[in-house]
Amino acid sequence: MTEQTRRLVLGGATAGVVSRCRDFTRLALADWQWPGRPGRPEAVDDVLLLVSEVVTNACLHAGGPRELVLRHTPERLRVEVRDDSPEPPRRRAPGDRALPGGHGLILLERLARSWGSTPCGGGLPGKTVWLEVPAARP
Repeated sequence: MTEQTRRLVLGGATAGVVSRCRDFTRLALADWQWPGRPGRPEAVDDVLLLVSEVVTNACLHAGGPRELVLRHTPERLRVEVRDDSPEPPRRRAPGDRALPGGHGLILLERLARSWGSTPCGGGLPGKTVWLEVPAARP
């Protein structure tokens, strides 16, 4: 099976964008029958939580997400959120109370197999924050 891709163009919106991205992801996962194994509903919940976190971070720190891309293969699910900020995500320093929250990247580190960010390139401003979750094995 080849990679299947779903793309949601958001254009930097922030109002209602987290729930819109969660709904989009939920439908894609259902269409793909991901994770492909009964008895693992928490796998879908984990992905929805991760999507919420990276989209929320784009809203709070980067002016809103431009695009959400989901890429599915038999081995993994990759989530990509593009925004206009060139600043890579970074964990809040201990004791830094300038912004509330700060737990999103900790969740990424615990629930995703891997994550990171890359500059957009191709003349586009900003970066893409990505994460990968392994597919469940039957």
